[in-house]
Amino acid sequence: MNLGLRGRNALVLGASQGLGLGVARALLDEGARVAISSRSRDSLEAVRSSLSDEQRDRCFIIPADLGAEDAARLLADTARQELGQVDILVNNSGGPPTGLPSAISMVDVEAQFTKMVTPLMGLTLALVPAMRERGWGRVLTIASSGVIQPIPHLPISNSLRSALVGFMKTLAGEVAHDGVTVNILAPGRIATDRTRSIDAAAAARAGKSEDDIARKSAATIPAGRYGTPEEFGAVATFLAGAPASYVTGSIIRVDGGAIRSI
Repeated sequence: MNLGLRGRNALVLGASQGLGLGVARALLDEGARVAISSRSRDSLEAVRSSLSDEQRDRCFIIPADLGAEDAARLLADTARQELGQVDILVNNSGGPPTGLPSAISMVDVEAQFTKMVTPLMGLTLALVPAMRERGWGRVLTIASSGVIQPIPHLPISNSLRSALVGFMKTLAGEVAHDGVTVNILAPGRIATDRTRSIDAAAAARAGKSEDDIARKSAATIPAGRYGTPEEFGAVATFLAGAPASYVTGSIIRVDGGAIRSI
């Protein structure tokens, strides 16, 4: 299937590792020009240096801290300087600390809101107008299965990512007529550093090994295993492509069947 991504320009956040990197690699494989962003320039340089010469020529790095003041405007401006225009935006942020809902600090909630919600909304609002003018655009936001089925010990993540879902769903209804799709990706257990850190925290609470926790978690997934960043990236890339032009305002599960609700 031709996804129509050759020559398209994408900005992928959190792309130095994990889910963001899986999406960035998949877009590069389809011929897109991709600006990868994360806090660490060294990590971004390492990703770019691992690519083939041909892909390296289509990969641009934008170090940025989503928690910094005016991060959204600076990211948007830099992306346009590097790419010329942004056709595809992949929103992605780090995850907040784990803990019990009754024990969270409102200071932490407010701090995480400025890293996980405000910059992603601001960046989307900065880039979508030009997409609408051109009559083509894709906005993908990486959330979590917790926006459908809240995950124990992740109360801040469940709450703040759900706020993004509400905004993106509302935006999707406004911009669909202009050829811009807006979708949410809800990953389940994907084998990333973030998942490993969650398993490590669960192991510490239970007094068990991380391997024991991972095996127990995998046993609850109908697929019987954790997913891979490559599998996640493939779904995201399809949604970014031309054949997915009639898919918008949706939450797409990439979870191996872990969420049991319809």
